[in-house]
Amino acid sequence: MAATASAASQAGSSLLKGARKDPELYVLGVIMAATFSVVGFYFGRNPTSKTRFGEQQVNIAENSSPWTISSDQIENNDKDNFKYMYHPGGDYRNEPRKAPSALNSVIVPNVTLPKSLHERFNKYGTDNY
Repeated sequence: MAATASAASQAGSSLLKGARKDPELYVLGVIMAATFSVVGFYFGRNPTSKTRFGEQQVNIAENSSPWTISSDQIENNDKDNFKYMYHPGGDYRNEPRKAPSALNSVIVPNVTLPKSLHERFNKYGTDNY
């Protein structure tokens, strides 16, 4: 037990000798402690917010979701191909428009299919596309 106490006192005395030798370490320690405390205070208050103003208001068009209106109000009575509505430019004063399809489509020209398959699978230019 006495050996560990003497080792601890020697370590403490060598630390004090080093601090007397380089007094700028005190200033550096204060700066580092202040920096870590300010960063800890900031991230403790609002750790994940990107802006200080919070969330922004989003204008949602009325009756723009299939579950908010009855099936007789949907055009062509086609609930499977419902088009969501949005305000152009995010301005609620603009008339709501139908949103474009979320699926990307590619039109391949000069494809020769039998007429029955072409009518069955080609949806380009149809009303519900």
